[in-house]
Amino acid sequence: MKTYLATGCAGFIGSNFVHYMLEKHQDIRLINLDKLTYAGNLENLKDIEGDPRHIFVQGDICDRELVTRLMEEYDPDYVINFAAESHVDRSIKNPEIFVESNVLGTVNLLQCCKNAWYDADARTWKEGKKYLQVSTDEVYGALGPEGYFTETTPLCPHSPYSSSKASADMFVMAFHDTYGMPVNITRCS
Repeated sequence: MKTYLATGCAGFIGSNFVHYMLEKHQDIRLINLDKLTYAGNLENLKDIEGDPRHIFVQGDICDRELVTRLMEEYDPDYVINFAAESHVDRSIKNPEIFVESNVLGTVNLLQCCKNAWYDADARTWKEGKKYLQVSTDEVYGALGPEGYFTETTPLCPHSPYSSSKASADMFVMAFHDTYGMPVNITRCS
């Protein structure tokens, strides 16, 4: 049985991911860590209440002790980070909150994964483990009336929100480049 630790899954995108995964796979366990801020709503998960494959944990990705406990207790195969402060207007008013959640929260998740999955002496990762960062196309900046972004488009964020997401992405890449951590980054639009 594969185990997923997915963060921010009481929000719109994350809750749809939870529903998709539980519908598609009968043999998984999904730990859902969500702080339940303005973007999280338990109503999004009401119809799967009681499903033993879905374990909801209210908490913050910045909480090192909590994330460490979840890594130890459930030994997830995948950590998928949907959790984020995401409203551009809110980021303009309070950029510090975006740095805390989006950057420091991501670094905390990465560090907890490294602590759980990496053997520093052997410089090897546990087989089958992976971290997935759910980012945004806003890290590329403004497109204009025509054209498209690709994976090779340079990052050019223009708001505190997109800057915090780009910063988080850079930390994910740093953990990959420095430690060889198995990662993927998605930048959906």
